[in-house]
Amino acid sequence: MIELRTPAEIERMRVAGEFVGRVLEATRDAADVGVNLLELDALAHDMIRREGAESCYIDYHPSFGASPFGKVICLSVNDAVLHGLPHDYVLRDGDILSLDFAASVDGWVSDSALSIVVGTPRQQDLDLIATTEKALKAGIAAATVGNKVGDISAAIGDVAHGARLKVNTDFGGHGVGRIMHGDPHIPNDGRAHRGLPLRAGLVFAIEPWFMLGTDKIYTDDDGWTLRSRDGSRGAHAEHTVAVTDDGPIVLSARAGRAG
Repeated sequence: MIELRTPAEIERMRVAGEFVGRVLEATRDAADVGVNLLELDALAHDMIRREGAESCYIDYHPSFGASPFGKVICLSVNDAVLHGLPHDYVLRDGDILSLDFAASVDGWVSDSALSIVVGTPRQQDLDLIATTEKALKAGIAAATVGNKVGDISAAIGDVAHGARLKVNTDFGGHGVGRIMHGDPHIPNDGRAHRGLPLRAGLVFAIEPWFMLGTDKIYTDDDGWTLRSRDGSRGAHAEHTVAVTDDGPIVLSARAGRAG
């Protein structure tokens, strides 16, 4: 079901977004060569406890997950492109790491993601991350009253195709509110002027994610982590966005930035 949020509700969702942004900043800054993924998950878990927030992930068990997720943040390394289940892995120089975090504060959810290179970067990885962030900005810019969901999808897809990247549309953006995943689904490619009309009060996560060499994925043996079919690296960017009469508002902005 698609719900419209009042301005007061959107402001309450901004509180959740600010918390999600702080957690992503803290875990991003803690990620370094020699750091274990489980340490980053523990850091996020501790911040949830101190805030009095609730994890959207730890008990999450959708149809595509083999079991409840059991951790509080998705950490995807290299060819792990989405839903990376934190495990006993020590980050290495040059790893590309995507961090995806959602939490509920006072009953309102926000969802956001970013990607970084740990240690010494490769230009190809930096370019992939930059393209993903550019696609996110394009999608946000299209989230205006009078447009349609297809305009967001097309804006994201245009950036990807301009960088000669293939696009997987199985997983993408989604409604956010009292729960983490709701309607509408927002594919990362599509046709402009198609789909649900955008109205003031809609709140959703826009989340482009791209892989360097393919649009095919498979599920790891852990039952959660999605990996690129050809072993190529991936990057992920996401923000929770509200559609308003005055334009899109990024509710999960980090350190005063929309990015």
